[in-house]
Amino acid sequence: MPMQAREIEALIRASFPDARITVTDLAGDGNHYAAEVIDASFKGQNRVQQQRAVYAALKGKMDGNNGELHALALTTKAPD
Repeated sequence: MPMQAREIEALIRASFPDARITVTDLAGDGNHYAAEVIDASFKGQNRVQQQRAVYAALKGKMDGNNGELHALALTTKAPD
């Protein structure tokens, strides 16, 4: 069963409560999303570290063929 954008945001928000989070369903199919996460905790981290932290927040929802979330284009950054 596909995930909803609000479910993705809730998982990310649980780990990044003060972040600005935008989740967009790219194809309208509930399987291909884009997310932008802007959080102060990313200061001093490179993009790989930032993205790993967000993927960890998804708690395995993208793991393998049985994952509920099939594609997520992820943009992360610290606030300006």
